[in-house]
Parts: sequence; structure tokens; C-alpha cells
Amino acid sequence: MTEKPHISIVSPVYKAENSIEKLVDEIFKTMLQLNCTFEIILVDDRSPDNSWEVMKQLSSKFPEVRSIRLSKNFGQHPAIIAGLSQAKGNWIVVMDCDLQDQPKEIIKLYNKAQEGYDIVMAKRENRQDGFLKKLMSKLFYSLYNYLTDTKTDSTIANFGIYKSKIITEVLRINDYIKLFPLLVNWVGYNATTVKVEHAERDSGKSSYSITKLISLALNTIISFSNKPLKLCVKFGLVISAISFLVGMHTIYLSVTNQIGVLGYTSLMVSIWFLSGVIITTVGICGIYIGKIFDQTKNRQVFIIDEIL
Repeated sequence: MTEKPHISIVSPVYKAENSIEKLVDEIFKTMLQLNCTFEIILVDDRSPDNSWEVMKQLSSKFPEVRSIRLSKNFGQHPAIIAGLSQAKGNWIVVMDCDLQDQPKEIIKLYNKAQEGYDIVMAKRENRQDGFLKKLMSKLFYSLYNYLTDTKTDSTIANFGIYKSKIITEVLRINDYIKLFPLLVNWVGYNATTVKVEHAERDSGKSSYSITKLISLALNTIISFSNKPLKLCVKFGLVISAISFLVGMHTIYLSVTNQIGVLGYTSLMVSIWFLSGVIITTVGICGIYIGKIFDQTKNRQVFIIDEIL
């Protein structure tokens, strides 16, 4: 394609060999209705199945389809960032490849954006995910909102349409930990949401296990908030104040000869409790130091192996 596309559609691909072709077909149907130039950027996050082979066939068949393969599995959000780095459109759509984000909803997002918005995010009212995944998502965003003093909706994920200047600013953010919707939320600008229909997965199952979800949540919270450190300080001050009051009370009892033999149990409980508090606080500080170490290495979050 020599003409600059009006809309770029970016989709990370992982274990999706059975749904990519249908995704591309649905996008083509949608773009015909919008009647504008477009490109489709598929990013293979080094999927272990035959996704790359399918992507190569689609790129050879359709000039609008650009296929990118990463050098290894970097994760969904680095794969999104890799796709965004290659997008050339005036507007960029980000969507998952499993067809839970339905291409037909792009029309609704685009029309809303034409009302003067820079960002239009899809709001999934009736999520077709499992109970556990929805519960984990709500818990994460509740905790994230508390620790960062922000308001982030758990029904909003990657799906949305973004003006090119938004993506330019997102790409300038040099955080080692990437979570696309939170990066978009951070840059600001004129944003709104649109209710969309959320479908069931076309095939397969989510590659996010409970362990991966918890790890992603912890990494994201540590990356976007230093409030846990502040909470440790507050907790330490509370414990110190209580200890001071207990100490003053003990001195008073001692001076007034009201203490016989000090209790072994209370002594051991105090030692173990305070030791636990100290170790936990040091551990939290260690996690932050580790993240600082990762950030200062300044490694790229993705490496592109091949572009078709």
C-alpha cells in the first residue's frame, strides 16, 4: 500500500490460527461499509501454533494485511505496542484477535470519534468471559483504583479507536511494564466510551492463567503506583504509636509495682508480629528496587523478527 491509510487496525495474535482468517474477513466487511482506506496489522507474539503460517497467507493475498512476527513471546501488551509502532493511519483501532471484540463495532466507535473525541473506548456491558476471569478483573481494577487514586472501568479493555496523536504519546512512554488501556488512560485528552456487544471466543481458550493474571496485576500496580510504600510507612507509624503507648503503660505498671512476672506468650507474639511487619516492608521495598533495576536496564519491550 502506497496511500496512507485512514484507519489502522492492530491486533496481537497468540494461539489464534482458527480465528485469524475470519477476523480479517469481518474487518474487510466493516471497512467496506465505512468506505475508507485501511490497513490491518497482525502481530504474532511467537504463537506456538500455525498462526504465523495463516498470517503469511493472508499478507500474500491481501495488500492491506501487514503481518509482524516478534522474536519471542513478549506478552499481549508488548505485542500491541509493537503493532502500534508500525501503524500509519490517522485513526488506530486496537482489538483482540479472538473475535470477542467484534469488527462490526468499529463503525460505532468511529462514528462516535467523529463527534470530536480523541479516544473512544469500547465498554463491554455483558462480558462473555468466565466468572473467575471477570472476578479477577474487578478485584484488580478496584485495587488499582485505590492504590493509584484513579477511576478505571473493569469493563474496558484494549478495544477502542484512537487518534494518531494519542498513539504517538503512548509510544513515548518509556515504562518497562506495559498495559495498554492504563497507558491510554494516563495520557488523557478528550475521551469517551461506547457500549458494545461482547461475543464469546471464536475458538480455543484464553492464554491467561490465574498465575499470569496475578503476576500481571502485581507488576502493573508496582509500575503505576508507589502507594504500597506509603502504606508501609503509615502502618509502621501506627505500630510505633501503639508500641509507645504500650511501653508507657508498662513503665507505669512497673513504677507502681503492679507487674509480677512478664508473660512469655506476649513477648513471643510481639517478636513474631514485628518481625513479620519488618520482613514484609523490606520485601515490598525490594520489589520496587527490582522494578527500578528492570527499568534502568532500558531494554526494549519487544523485538520484531519479520514484517510481511
